Amino acid sequence: MTVIEEKPDVQPPRRRVNPILALLRNTWRGLTSMRIALVLLFLLALATLPGALLPQRNLDATKTANYIAAHGWWGELLDRLQFFGVYSSVWFSAIYLLLFISLVGCLTPRTWDFVKALRAKPVLVPRNLARLPHHATKTVDDDPDEVIAAARQRLRRWRIVEREEEDGARTLSAERGYLREAGNLVFHFAMLGLIVSLAIGKLFSYEGDVIVMADGSQFCNSGVLNYDSFRPGIEIDGTDLDPFCVKINDFSAGYLPSGAAESFHADIEYQSGADLDNGTWRPYTLRVNDPLRTAGDRIYLSGHGYAPVFTVKFPNGETRTHTTQWEPVNIQNFLSQGATKFDPPGVTDPAQRRTKQLAITGLLAPTAAFDGTLLQSVFPDALSPAVAIDVLRGDLGIDSGRGQSIFSVDQSMVDSGALKRVARQNLRAGESMKLDDGTEITFEGLRPWVNLQVSHDPTQLWVLAFALLIVLGLGTSLTVKRRRVWVRATPATGDDAGGRTVVAVGGLARTDQAGYGEEFARIERALLGDKET
Repeated sequence: MTVIEEKPDVQPPRRRVNPILALLRNTWRGLTSMRIALVLLFLLALATLPGALLPQRNLDATKTANYIAAHGWWGELLDRLQFFGVYSSVWFSAIYLLLFISLVGCLTPRTWDFVKALRAKPVLVPRNLARLPHHATKTVDDDPDEVIAAARQRLRRWRIVEREEEDGARTLSAERGYLREAGNLVFHFAMLGLIVSLAIGKLFSYEGDVIVMADGSQFCNSGVLNYDSFRPGIEIDGTDLDPFCVKINDFSAGYLPSGAAESFHADIEYQSGADLDNGTWRPYTLRVNDPLRTAGDRIYLSGHGYAPVFTVKFPNGETRTHTTQWEPVNIQNFLSQGATKFDPPGVTDPAQRRTKQLAITGLLAPTAAFDGTLLQSVFPDALSPAVAIDVLRGDLGIDSGRGQSIFSVDQSMVDSGALKRVARQNLRAGESMKLDDGTEITFEGLRPWVNLQVSHDPTQLWVLAFALLIVLGLGTSLTVKRRRVWVRATPATGDDAGGRTVVAVGGLARTDQAGYGEEFARIERALLGDKET
């Protein structure tokens, strides 16, 4: 007698999963899901709202500072949270980077699955086609080969696989709508390309503004010092800008009788490329929203205004004429303010010169009307110009080495008493005034100036291409439906078979079924006719 000793079942020890690896794996799976990608896309759109609603420091530092000062602790809190530099903030960059990673992570397996689906054959015909949402069974006089041949002809644009079953039946599997997933992938890859293009554009793009007098004055894109304001990309240091020059010969503005603007255009000439070497100037009419494209840059006409012309005759008989642009404070009638500054001639001692510098400040009206002594502008065109000016004499602070605005004087010099007002008067074009020391100031009239915006973005065509692909891919994925059709042709049995064939047709929409019933009905009528037996 043999005794068999039973041994207890010993379960192999479970492999412990490293919790850190498990956390990383689950995080990656969640981050690369399409749902998270959509959430990040929504967050990115939401994050751009502060950039549109709040002033941005890189666009207008003065307006940003005024906003912060006006809103107290709330403005300071927003500043600490980087709401005045949204597109360079840490949180915006984090959302941007996470969206990029999420799209790459979810598109890679989907692309591989799509490639495998393209290489795969349509699935076998189900045994019971009557269980499908769309089906029909009919007996026809044709034999199975003729039925399948007719089905092949009708579904010639579908992917087709024919098979023969053991009972002599002939089957046909057809599938269509692969472009739906292709459009979906194009949409997401184009969005990924758009994100990358915008990021590269932020690195290598720049934008600048410059005011140029419309009297033949020139602007050359040779360095950042030629700009009034310059906003470079991260990788732009301003030493290798695309070279070109622009000459502003004239500016014209058209207005309706109500004062509403009708047209703006500047007659310019420009040089770029080989023209810079041979001195050729090419004419161009620059209009609003119709930029000059040259040397890889776009030059926009973004604004205009007026510069008063003042001639100062000093006590020693010397005269100087300055034309300095003044800043519009009301764009409806172009009431403007500014400051035109003069150094006294013939004074070599710095201390004495700082006691005789002049500044003419005040208001300018292109079409003037006076309410007593109060100057108003009633029309934006230069029909009857006038100025209401204060003349300041003393130290302008321009020898201190500190930069100051061309539109105003250094207020600290006024507060300290180093710069004092010596006269105030209203002048029309051609009128003059005299100061206590015999200095004569004449208001000669106005000259127009234009504001040019220069934009450089090496990825703008890529952005346009990817935007068009987004629309194309989205339209394809919404209009194309993935659907299948199966046909089984079985020889009829029984005494009255007589070479007839039982044909079963079934259809299934793999996505939304809307509209597929009508298409299946057309296929059914084409294959089986209208007579059912």
